[in-house]
Amino acid sequence: MRQQQDRPLRADAERTVRAILEAAERVLSADPSATMEQIAEAAGVARTTVHRRFATRDALVEAMTAWAARKFAAAVETGASDAVPPLIALHRATANVLEIKLGWGFAMSRPSPPGSEVARLHEEVADKCAHLFVRARDAGVLAAGVDLEWARRVYYALIHEAAQERLSGRAGADPDPDALATLVVDTLLRGLGADGSPGAGGGARARSGA
Repeated sequence: MRQQQDRPLRADAERTVRAILEAAERVLSADPSATMEQIAEAAGVARTTVHRRFATRDALVEAMTAWAARKFAAAVETGASDAVPPLIALHRATANVLEIKLGWGFAMSRPSPPGSEVARLHEEVADKCAHLFVRARDAGVLAAGVDLEWARRVYYALIHEAAQERLSGRAGADPDPDALATLVVDTLLRGLGADGSPGAGGGARARSGA
């Protein structure tokens, strides 16, 4: 009987922590200098409840960063599955990542100290992405001679810009992570040049004068 009574309490505690972390993300995204009291109000809990879970504001931000990093790693792991073709995996992983970046922009922007859980999770994500790009090249999704390191850097930059475009609230920016993922992947794979232009295969020769 005692064990059955404990389970709801643990579930309630988990929901409270999640509510605090989600409120902290919203409040700190709008005002990075917001206080614990403001976060508590946004979460709908007492200030003492926040302090009981997180001794300091820094501890709360650290917990937010770790929470977002875990969601980020899980999003990539789920999306970039070897069980689906690499093009589908690339789109799914991109949509999943954008959803996390749009929902946890403040936490995802925090630095990750070397040796921390967050740093480890980001390294795992980088390894997963590298593996996906190898699969994409081997399947012909990416050109055979492509510099995979450069391709990943361009990909990361496109994701960052897509997320920033949405978070900036620019008129016309599509809020749907799936639509943003399509934009990112299409830009990565097809570029911006018109068919038959120097950028569509003849760019290197045009620049060299060959």
